[in-house]
Amino acid sequence: MLPDIKGLVDRATDEIASCSSREQLEAIRIKYVGKKGELTALLRSMGELAAEDRPKFGQAVNVAKDDIEGRLAVKSDAIVLAEREKQFISQAVDITLPGRVRKIGNLHPITKGFEEICDIFVRMGFSVVEGPEVETDFYNFTALNTPPFHPARDVQDTFYITDNILLRTHTSPQQARQMEKQDPPVKVVVPGRVYRRDQVDATHSPVFHQLEGLYVDKGVTFAHLKGALEAFIKAFYGEDKRVRFRPHYFPFTEPSAEMDVSCFACGGKGCRICKGEGWIEILGSGMVHPNVLSTAGYDPEVYSGFAFGMGIDRIVSLKYGVDDLRLYFENDVRFLEAF
Repeated sequence: MLPDIKGLVDRATDEIASCSSREQLEAIRIKYVGKKGELTALLRSMGELAAEDRPKFGQAVNVAKDDIEGRLAVKSDAIVLAEREKQFISQAVDITLPGRVRKIGNLHPITKGFEEICDIFVRMGFSVVEGPEVETDFYNFTALNTPPFHPARDVQDTFYITDNILLRTHTSPQQARQMEKQDPPVKVVVPGRVYRRDQVDATHSPVFHQLEGLYVDKGVTFAHLKGALEAFIKAFYGEDKRVRFRPHYFPFTEPSAEMDVSCFACGGKGCRICKGEGWIEILGSGMVHPNVLSTAGYDPEVYSGFAFGMGIDRIVSLKYGVDDLRLYFENDVRFLEAF
């Protein structure tokens, strides 16, 4: 019987050496050392031997079992190692290649402009408020001393939804709304989208962005208006910028003025950009009209205030040298990445 054990071990050794997977190795284990394996069968046949041969035979079978199980363990480790190496190779990262950079988004230049401008006025003590983009005729026009015959009420200039509902043409309606909500002092800036029936070109759009400012209290003068706006221009564009005010007409302010800033290209000497004047128009402003104060329930004999409004698209374009408003709405990544 002993030669049979040696032959069995030799066959098991050859099969273990030639197998290449865990499944094959498990089949070999079951074949030789499993509960119904060949070594187990040999042990069960010990009853057929003479009593004096059984100890020696049993010892030989146990040695063979230990030998085969040892070879199985070694082969199992080798297969696991080979599988891991294969996995490492398939998942290998070539560190000599440039990394795949995930692009991180950024704020739109108009949004950045809103935030920077609002931050400047917040530092002056203004609060930031918002109002509805769908407005009533009363708040958009009547409360701002704009009579029915004013050209701005024409359907060729304003998007009317009904006779009394429209898309706001400016952020100024929030002036009236804010004064209705609180007693003086009122000191707010109002950023947001506005709508007008303009044809799309490099300098016009039916939807654009404005920021309105309002300050009402006792003793507010035009000097306060000039000081606040000049401080804003120097904070936003630089200390070297100069400003000037020109008389103008707005129905909701009296007196009214447009503010110019020294040309960004020539510094005020006169060039193609400023059409030889040395100045560029930047915003409209004025002292709040007494009729607007009265409509809001304020006594114009006691309170006064100033208001101003600016087109954010224009303000930002002048700072960054953008010469076409359409670029802000086209979502061209090449343009947006510049900011």
